[in-house]
Formats: sequence, structure tokens, C-alpha cells
Amino acid sequence: MSLSRVNAIAPFQKKGAIAPPRKKLKVPRLFIFLCLSPWLFGIIFFTAYPMVSSFYQSFTKFNLIESPEWVGLDNFHRMFFEDDDFWKALKNTVWISAISIPLRICFAIFTAWVLTKPKRGSSIYRTIFFLPSMVPAVAGTMAFTYIFNPAYGPINKMLEAIGIKDPPFWFMDPKWSKWGLILLGLWGIGDTMIIFLAGLLDVPTSLYEAAELEGASGWQSFRYITLPLMTPVIFFSTVTGVIGSFQYFTQAYVASGQVNDYSHAMYFYATHIYFSAFRAYEMGYASALAWVLLVITLLCTLVILKTQKRWVHYPNGSLFK
Repeated sequence: MSLSRVNAIAPFQKKGAIAPPRKKLKVPRLFIFLCLSPWLFGIIFFTAYPMVSSFYQSFTKFNLIESPEWVGLDNFHRMFFEDDDFWKALKNTVWISAISIPLRICFAIFTAWVLTKPKRGSSIYRTIFFLPSMVPAVAGTMAFTYIFNPAYGPINKMLEAIGIKDPPFWFMDPKWSKWGLILLGLWGIGDTMIIFLAGLLDVPTSLYEAAELEGASGWQSFRYITLPLMTPVIFFSTVTGVIGSFQYFTQAYVASGQVNDYSHAMYFYATHIYFSAFRAYEMGYASALAWVLLVITLLCTLVILKTQKRWVHYPNGSLFK
């Protein structure tokens, strides 16, 4: 430190002396708004304006060519009392949500638990299990429709080889088509598996060691140690799974187009919005469908948030007290 610097601070090092106040850095407001302008532009023109416009259009009859015509609640009355496809799409969406979310969580926990066992090459195994989630949804769906093809697909060939004479028709059979989509979702479980793997690796090993000294079995350690500590991850996966499942579109749209889904077994809520908007050009009705979907998703999320106090255990207490 230079002599001039020492002389400058020496008077303030005495007992009871007050250091000189630091100068506050003044940033011009124009500079702050300039830095925030990309985000403000995006949130206004790509989120806020479309939402407000969609809300207004949900009360109108709009076909992209003529000006919107105000019809009040006619779109919602048609949706609940006249549109049979609405209830069919909602039923299929609720079904796949109720089946796929628990299966994805159970399969992700099991896969993550398996990946914690290898002592060598664990990073290679984790990469292999994660790779399917990086495959584009369209490419993965087209591959599955080929693999599960009842005429020449390898899955049915294998089933016939082991003695199953009448294998399922999978995507061509309304009873099996949604199960084919669920298998497709379980194949791309890597994104959820990574979250559970991080949660499992975060569980203190001292708890397992103490349980082992007390004579606890593997199932008891999982039931009373692993599972309670994993409930925050399960809660997160449940909420994101509900939100994602109600917007399920790409895989169902591609699969139904590959096999000509005449029975509408793979006709989901997001598909109904797409067909109403871009096939029938009923933008007003599609906007009403989208807002009802928002309300349904919000209600389901609020129910999960309300019940999480009963079954989610945080190490340092609940975050939602």
C-alpha cells in the first residue's frame, strides 16, 4: 500500500472514528430501461399482447379474414353443450395425464436408483439413459409408429416369436393407441430421471448407515428415508407433469397422422385447439378453448399445491408455511 493511501485512511483507524461515507453509484434510468428493453419488448409483444388479444377473441367469431364479431358467451356455450369433440378430447387428456404421470415418476425413480449403483462408468450409463430425451418428438414418434407397426414392426415380430399369436395392433387399435403413446413417453424419461438422480445423490449416506446399523432392510430404508426426502422432487415432477400433459400435442398429432386415427382415440385437448384454429379457422372458438384449458390447468395445480403440505417433507421445513 502506498504511503499516500496510508496517510489518507490513518485518521479513520482510530477508535471511535467514523469512516467516510461511500459514494453511491448513480445509474441513469435511461440506461436501466435500455438494458431491460429486450425483455420488456418480448414480454409485451410476445406474451402480454397475445394473451389479451386471445381473451378478447374468445368472446368473438373470428376466422382471420373478417373482422372479429362479438358473440359473448356463445363460444363457451357451444363448447360445453354442443361440441362432442370437446368432451372426447378432455376425456383422453385426463386419461393420459392420470396414467402417464404416476408411471413416469415411478419409472424415473427406479431408473435413477439403478444409475446410483454402478461404481465405474456411471457417467456413460447416465448419458445413455438421457439420450432418448434429446431426440426430437417428431422423429421419436415416427420411429415408434414403425417399431410398433402390426404388419412389419419388430415388436410384434418378437411377440410372435415367443408364442403370442395375436399381438396388439398398437397405434392402429383404439384400445392400445394411448398405451403406445405412454410407452413412447417412458422411453424419453431422461429429463425427469436426471432430476430424480440429483435428488437421490443428495440424500446423506449417514442416514443409510444409521438405518443399516439398526437392522433396517433395503425396502425400509427406501420407505422411511429415500421416499420422504424425495417428496419435493416428486411434487415438482407432478406439477410440471400435469402442466405438460394438458398440453400434450406433438406425439399424438404425428402418430394419429401416421395411422389415420379415425376413432379419435389419440385426439387430445391441444389437438382440438389446433384443429379448431388451423383447420376450421375458428380462431375465436379456439381462443375460448385455450382459456378453458388455462383454467383447468390452474385449478389442478392449485389442488396439488394445497395438498402438498400433507405429503411433501422438506429437510428444513415446508417452504409454504
